[in-house]
Amino acid sequence: MSKLTPRPGIMDITPYVGGESKLAGFTRVIKLASNEGALGPNPKAAEAYRSVASELHRYPDGSCAEVRQAIAARYGLDADRIVCGAGSDELITMLARSYAGPGDEVLYSRHGFLMYPIAAKSAGATPVAAPEADLRTDVDAMLSKVSPRTRLVYLANPNNPTGTCLPTSEVKRLREGLRDDILLVIDAAYAEYISRNDYEPGVELADATDNTVMLRTFSKIHALGGARLGWCYGPANVIDVLNRVRNPFNVSAPAQAAGVAALSDPAFMQRSKTHNDVWHPWLIENLRGLGLEVPTEVCNFVLVRFPKQSGRDADAADAYLRGRGIIARKVGAYGLGDCLRITVGLEEENRAVVDTLRAFMG
Repeated sequence: MSKLTPRPGIMDITPYVGGESKLAGFTRVIKLASNEGALGPNPKAAEAYRSVASELHRYPDGSCAEVRQAIAARYGLDADRIVCGAGSDELITMLARSYAGPGDEVLYSRHGFLMYPIAAKSAGATPVAAPEADLRTDVDAMLSKVSPRTRLVYLANPNNPTGTCLPTSEVKRLREGLRDDILLVIDAAYAEYISRNDYEPGVELADATDNTVMLRTFSKIHALGGARLGWCYGPANVIDVLNRVRNPFNVSAPAQAAGVAALSDPAFMQRSKTHNDVWHPWLIENLRGLGLEVPTEVCNFVLVRFPKQSGRDADAADAYLRGRGIIARKVGAYGLGDCLRITVGLEEENRAVVDTLRAFMG
C-alpha cells in the first residue's frame, strides 16, 4: 500500500465532468449539453488552426503577443494588462493558486460555476458558497459570508447554469463592500450575448481598481471550445503575478492562430449573436408554454425546472430526451437537481427539443 498522501483538500474534489457527446444506439445525436456555439466554429478560425499543422514541432509564443494585441484592438484594452490561458478554466485555477491557500476562504455564489470550488480546493483553500435569491447572485448574502479569511471572490456574471445577470450597479456595490485585500474575479464568459444597457462585463472595475479582474473566453460566441483559449484583463499587479505562475507555453500555437482569426471576423460574431437573439427567447417562450419554469434571462442556454412529480421530474425528462437522441445537461452538481440546462442549437435542434419535451409532458 502506497504511503503517498495528496495535500489536504485534494481528495475532497469531485472531478468536473463535461457534457456528453455520444449516446449508445445513435449515429447522430443532438448535443445541447455544453453551451457550444450553435453555428459551429468560425470558418476563418478553423482554417487558421489547420494552417499551423506544418509548424507543430515549434513551441508556441509563450506570451501570446499576437492574441493579446488582437484582443486589445477589438475591445480597446491595454495588451500589457492581458494574460491568456488554456480556456478561462486555467485562469480560474491560476488565480486561486496565486491568491489563496491553506487557511484561506474563496467565496462564490451557490449556483456559480463548478470550477470555483474546485479551484479553491486545489489550492488548499476552503470554498464558501453564498445563498442565492431566485437563482440570482445576492450581493448582500455574498457580503455577509465575507470573513477575515476571505481572499478571493468569484462572480460569474452572467451566471452559468442559471442564465441570470446582475446589473453593473450591483457588481460595483459588491466590490465596494469587499476589503481591499480581497481579489474580485468577474467571470464574463457570456458577455457577448448581452445587449442590456445596465450591463458591463468588468472592464470598468478592472481599470478603476487594483484588486478586480475580468475573465473572458473564446469558447462561447467564437465557438472555439475545443481549442481552449481564454483571457484575463486586470491591473498590472495581478497580471504580473499570473505571468509568474502560468506555464511557459500554456496556449497552443493552433489555438493562438484560431483566436487571432476569430477576432478578425466580427461578422461571424454578429451572426452568432443574431441567431441567439432569435432562438433564445423562442426557446424560453415555447418551454414556458409547456408549463415549465424557465428562470434564464440571458446567455446561449436555458435552465428548465421540472415538476418534482415522479415520471415528470428532471431525471425522467433527461432519460426521455436521451431515448430520442437529445443530450441536455443535468445540473444536480450545482444544487439544481430539479433542472436541466439546454443549449440554444440550430433551428431544427431547438424545435426537436421542444417537440420532444411537449410529448414528454403529455
